[in-house]
Amino acid sequence: MNIIVCVKRVPDTETRIRIGPGGTNIDPDGVKYVVSPYDEFAVEAALRTKEGAEAGEVTVVTLGDTASQEALRSSLAMGADRAVLLEGEVTPDGLATARALAAEIREHDAPLVLLGVKAADDDQQQVGPMLAELLGRPCATAVSNFSVEGDTVTCTREVEGGRETVKLSLPAILTVTKGEFEPRYASLKGIMAAKRKPLETKPAQVAESRLRVESMELPPERDAGRIVGEGPDAATELVRLLREEANVL
Repeated sequence: MNIIVCVKRVPDTETRIRIGPGGTNIDPDGVKYVVSPYDEFAVEAALRTKEGAEAGEVTVVTLGDTASQEALRSSLAMGADRAVLLEGEVTPDGLATARALAAEIREHDAPLVLLGVKAADDDQQQVGPMLAELLGRPCATAVSNFSVEGDTVTCTREVEGGRETVKLSLPAILTVTKGEFEPRYASLKGIMAAKRKPLETKPAQVAESRLRVESMELPPERDAGRIVGEGPDAATELVRLLREEANVL
């Protein structure tokens, strides 16, 4: 089975973020960029599916500039077979992104398309369902595990109070969340092999963004903590402060 995984280059979640001079984006100086963690779950899911079938190919696709090649190489080092960089401006407009991805995916024979449930930077959770609508494919979101048998993919979704099982006919699109697919570490052999795997660069068909960032600001500084005492005797004082000062009791 041929599988496409859409990934996104995002700032490392442990990076200290500074707002850029214009106040509408982050300052990229000193920022480490990685593959969005949820997209790594999707890559791992694709690799396991291919390995289980003992056939097929995993292609990773991203929209971005030349620097996004690093994210693609990371996925190739994990075991993906080929990569495609859609060179164009990354936009906060999920529909514009979905349209750019859809234009590329239509050119491939890939019955299964995987994405992370959301990007770690904008947290929109939009691109997967929008992509499914554009391609006319069924979609399951927040999938923690799935299996493919013939032309059917059976998905498990964690829902409040239990689990939900959903069956879709291929071709289909899934967005993957944290669950069974803990990403593997890239081996030294995989890292060296990634340098020789095909990485194609194409101009992206990105529509004009209908969404723009007006401003960004850091959250306010937290007040310093207070030590109200030690041992059991501190409980009484803590309850008093929560009731009389914090007004939460």
